Amino acid sequence: NADAFLIELEARERIASGIANLKVAYNRVHGFYIEISKTQGDKVPTHYTRRQTVKDSERYITEELKSFEDKFLSARERSLAREKQLFEQLLVSLSEQLEVLKLKADALSWLDVLCNLAERALSLNWSKPEFSQQPVLEIRAGRHPVVEQVLEGAFEANDLQLDRQRKMLIITGPNMGGKSTYMRQNALIVLLAHIGSFVPAAYAQIGPIDRIFTRIGAGDDLTRGQSTFMVEMTETAAILHAATAESLVLMDEIGRGTSTYDGLSIAQAVAVELASRNQSYALFATHYFELTELAQQLECVYNVHVEAVERGEQLLFLHALKAGPASQSFGINVAALAGMPAPVLRRARKLLQALEAKARPNAHPQMSLFDPPDASSVARTPTQLDRPEQASEQASGGAQLLALIAEIDPDSLSPKAALEWVYRLKGLAN
Repeated sequence: NADAFLIELEARERIASGIANLKVAYNRVHGFYIEISKTQGDKVPTHYTRRQTVKDSERYITEELKSFEDKFLSARERSLAREKQLFEQLLVSLSEQLEVLKLKADALSWLDVLCNLAERALSLNWSKPEFSQQPVLEIRAGRHPVVEQVLEGAFEANDLQLDRQRKMLIITGPNMGGKSTYMRQNALIVLLAHIGSFVPAAYAQIGPIDRIFTRIGAGDDLTRGQSTFMVEMTETAAILHAATAESLVLMDEIGRGTSTYDGLSIAQAVAVELASRNQSYALFATHYFELTELAQQLECVYNVHVEAVERGEQLLFLHALKAGPASQSFGINVAALAGMPAPVLRRARKLLQALEAKARPNAHPQMSLFDPPDASSVARTPTQLDRPEQASEQASGGAQLLALIAEIDPDSLSPKAALEWVYRLKGLAN
């Protein structure tokens, strides 16, 4: 009742003193006071005690106001003490029921999660997944649970089929075509199934999956001295060391942060390692079309692509997954969609045409980056052709070199031992 008391006191003191502009107020430093302007100083009652002088007025206090101030300030302390006492009593009473309360809270949390998952399953037309002991990951008409909700149009559902003979999909296609969405939706379906949820798919059969590994996106860790590419390589290395035949691995655009040949070589080596040694279920998205050749080299690797079509200079993303590799990346088309200036786009198209013309097969066909050189394509020097006896000696020396090289184990050599081998081989070459 502090506010009501102050208003009532101010009204009484104005009448008693005859000072119409008398005010009763409060601040945290000086407490309660009665403020009277200096022009009314001759009307101040004798029982007022001066408390503070300010620029244009004097501040006073009375016995009645002082008594109220003491009660007001002590009331706050007593209120906090009472609150603390009540809280401590509550803790004591709760501690006697702690185990029961924990069980009820745990049950309520499970109920909350399961009710939410049930509501989503009904509202969004999700289906019950099937678990199998066979090595299989089959998803029909799978959808991304988040992207589907924010799209203005219909979501393009896609299938996934992985098993013992079909372990890796090399996914090609344009940027914005849906490669990353496809990869993530399948990982989310597996994850939702393992937490007891229905899944955004028409049908899902899931074999044993121990972990999900992802290498997606670009980000650096400069505070630890790691570039974007170093972060990518560190995460990729961790995956290759830890993934098993029952792991689901998502690899998105490995090798982009370095030169073309470096990146392509790393990407292919990683794909081969995942397919041959780790033997994980793998979705491998890439713009390196050379990687699509792995489908002819490894039985467990298959090519798929996200479909897009050109309508004049416009690019239409169909987001549908089709068998086989993509025909092109449509990078310049995507740059146009991003608002790239027209002169830049024209220059890029001309450069692309020049580079493609330069790379086309001609009288001297370019060897594949990963194919071993054919014996017939190795040029021979005139000396080898004109001097058969010298060629024979060189062949013998070459056989010795190859025999020595076969003895070398590069992974176990110390720097000193490697240098000794260099000198030894150089001596034979001379």
